[in-house]
Amino acid sequence: MPFKLILQLSVRNLFRYPRRNGLLLVAIAFALAGATLTNSLMRGWQYDMLDRAVENLVGHVKVQASEYRDDPNMQHSFVLPENYMPQLSGVEIAGWAPRIKVPAVVLSERQSRGVQLVAVDPEREGISFFSELKFTGEKLTDAEDGRIVIGAELARQLQTRVGRKLVVLTQSADGKNRERGFRIAGTFDADGTSLEKAFAFTGLASAQSFLRDQTTNETAGLVTEVSFLLTEEPLREVAVSELEVVFPNKDIADWRVLQPQVAEMFVLADASIYIIFLLMMGGLAFGLVNTLIAAVMERVRELGMLRAIGMQRRVVLAQVVVESMMIMCVGIVLGLAAGCLGVWALSDGIDLSAFAEGIDAFGMSALLIPVLHFEDLWLFSGLSLILGFIASIFPALRAVRIKPLMAMNR
Repeated sequence: MPFKLILQLSVRNLFRYPRRNGLLLVAIAFALAGATLTNSLMRGWQYDMLDRAVENLVGHVKVQASEYRDDPNMQHSFVLPENYMPQLSGVEIAGWAPRIKVPAVVLSERQSRGVQLVAVDPEREGISFFSELKFTGEKLTDAEDGRIVIGAELARQLQTRVGRKLVVLTQSADGKNRERGFRIAGTFDADGTSLEKAFAFTGLASAQSFLRDQTTNETAGLVTEVSFLLTEEPLREVAVSELEVVFPNKDIADWRVLQPQVAEMFVLADASIYIIFLLMMGGLAFGLVNTLIAAVMERVRELGMLRAIGMQRRVVLAQVVVESMMIMCVGIVLGLAAGCLGVWALSDGIDLSAFAEGIDAFGMSALLIPVLHFEDLWLFSGLSLILGFIASIFPALRAVRIKPLMAMNR
């Protein structure tokens, strides 16, 4: 029997039972729409974690002295060549920033706290969260700025405010403790309080003078790290290889090495997406099997008659499978369309500020924006068709076992 005739019979049979097939179609569409929307939210969380990790003064790739990660202090700093401009042959660099980052103690008139003192060139910090901070008072003007900016929460804990002075105590490049007074230029607000409590910023050139090795009096180009932001994150391994040539005897690492917890959660998010989809579609597959078996049992006399007039077993098998796959295909289209509409409706993001403390612990921002990958849609479509085909096999085998004589006598 030609496939065209099988297709015509399948379409006719679908419209003969509109209520049953309609409910089945709605169930498939609902499952796919839910899976698409859930996937987009998981992707949004996943890439939000990635962005936060990269912007958290890490970048896609970072250059540090070989012993700095084990013992972060100015004794493990290095000199960046004057007028250095990064050039990598196989990777396009979106931005880069030299910094000094050392542990320090800040003291106000009433309180003291431990922080990370970060010396930056504000003009180069477009690759980090520093460029997105909201300041009360003034922000750093340039690398020569000898003032300090601190988080609003840190200012509250220190019981100080803009315009007052702080004393910063840390270790210099010669291993000796240094202290210096800094005028507070401003305070910054960040997503969550963890960043506000952790960092204090000052100008890079000013810190180089403050933390220099006084035995050599060398200050130019002294840094503890150089962060690079790439235009394409997957090329980070290529960038690491090329930077190892440019910076021999230095520790070159990408964000997955520097932020292992975030990297593991990033991989876990991938696995979670597929697990959730398989659970949703697996439950649907059982419903699909039951519905198709019921449909076969309702059509026992019809299938028996077709067998009696000479329809071969493989044609009956093909007809049942084609009917099932047609319902699945229409359900996939409707489900993916509904899911995409749901993602579009949430394109402005979901405000999670009510759970600020909890999401801050997971490295998330207060605004969750769903991310839709067309590769995921193709994957969901393919997996749904496979599940639909597998679910239709058992009812189809049940149909071909029907004996014509017994079916006609029912």
